[in-house]
Amino acid sequence: MALVLVATLFLSACANLSAGNLFSHYSAQNHDAYKNVMVGDYQEAAEELKESDVGGPILSNMEKGRVTFLAERYPDSFSALQLSDKAVNTLDQRATVSVSESANQAGSLATNDNLTTYEPADYELGYLHLYLGLNYLQQNDLSGALVEMRRANQVQEKAQKRREKELKEAQADMASNGVKPNMGSVLSNYPAAGNTLQAVQNAYLLYLSASLYEAGDQLNDAYIDYKRALAVYPENKQIIEATLRVAKQLGMRQDLSMLTKQYGEPKSIPKGQGQVVILDEQGIVAARDNWRLNLPLFNSRDQVKIYSVTLPYYKSIPNQHFNAIQLEGHSLTPSLLADTNVMAKNDLSERIPAMVLKQGLRLYVKDQMLHQAAKNDDSGIANIIVNIWNVATEQPDTRSWQTLPGKVYSSSINLPAGDHAVTIGAKSYTLPVKANQRMLVWVSRQGNSVTMWHKQLGEIE
Repeated sequence: MALVLVATLFLSACANLSAGNLFSHYSAQNHDAYKNVMVGDYQEAAEELKESDVGGPILSNMEKGRVTFLAERYPDSFSALQLSDKAVNTLDQRATVSVSESANQAGSLATNDNLTTYEPADYELGYLHLYLGLNYLQQNDLSGALVEMRRANQVQEKAQKRREKELKEAQADMASNGVKPNMGSVLSNYPAAGNTLQAVQNAYLLYLSASLYEAGDQLNDAYIDYKRALAVYPENKQIIEATLRVAKQLGMRQDLSMLTKQYGEPKSIPKGQGQVVILDEQGIVAARDNWRLNLPLFNSRDQVKIYSVTLPYYKSIPNQHFNAIQLEGHSLTPSLLADTNVMAKNDLSERIPAMVLKQGLRLYVKDQMLHQAAKNDDSGIANIIVNIWNVATEQPDTRSWQTLPGKVYSSSINLPAGDHAVTIGAKSYTLPVKANQRMLVWVSRQGNSVTMWHKQLGEIE
């Protein structure tokens, strides 16, 4: 009983302590907002998230920023994403672990990882700056958008280095406490996502970045990001055309020779026509689910016991099908630009070893609590209470940015100057195409809902 009382008093100091985080997990608590985005009810999802702080300042504001962007509440979106960015900067600049975070970490050993501060995945940080950049572009602030594109690359590099330390730190914690989990029994059954370039690089971010650099007449920067995007999706028509176009403008004769051998000569846009480039977000990324499994572990008496533990995993969701975009009655042919599900699954696969090691340490602590309760209480009541506490608080860490798009496609078409009708699902829009100008059209659709806007990106060289 004393151990439970001490644990309860200690947990009261945890910054992330709530009944939801203690006895439930993020996907369960975020279920209604997630379902509303999936069917395209953006306003209702925004209301669900309005007062929510279940994911902490980083994740909650990411969700709010994305959903209010879909709901065309752009000032709200910009504000929320800036708050998330500020919280990420605070996390990055933390020289030492704070007192509150020490309490969070220690408290999580008696409960679950949902009490710890959320550290976003690399691909989520990329999306954070992508949507900040889109917000700036919405405000017609190209320079602000370009700053976010640069920051996206810098932040992801830092995040990669930070993440590489996690497994070593977790292993050191386990070793110092004498915990020896059977990692193979977990990883052999864990659904891995593979290690392709598409799982670790976001070509959507790279292509948008390059397009904005090109619009700002920063062709060297544009060419670097177009080439990086091409390495990720070498069959994407829009990336191919853009890479060839900028290589030619820069006079990159050796590169151009290699590119034309693979893809053919660059195609020029007819004089007097305009080019429309469409970025088409479709569906919603899968949410992490709850996976229970048995984990062999040496306990505090050096006995091998089988413990039931929970870990997050990605359950397959049905593919969401959307009709092709129609422009002047012609169906546009899309090229895949990003698959967020692949990136999310790969990130979780990379995190799982550290999660399992932390889980093993938690089981060790909980086993100690059970052993102490049984030793100090002949009636067995304390042992029962501790056991109920351990089971009730055993929750997986299902935190992730759940309102991101499932997949992103690109398409393009050259059109004469003038107004042109574009049909997306049941909705029609008018695009004012200008001669010798490139237009970016941003589209996001979930369920039967469509959010769309366009911006001119300047002269076609």
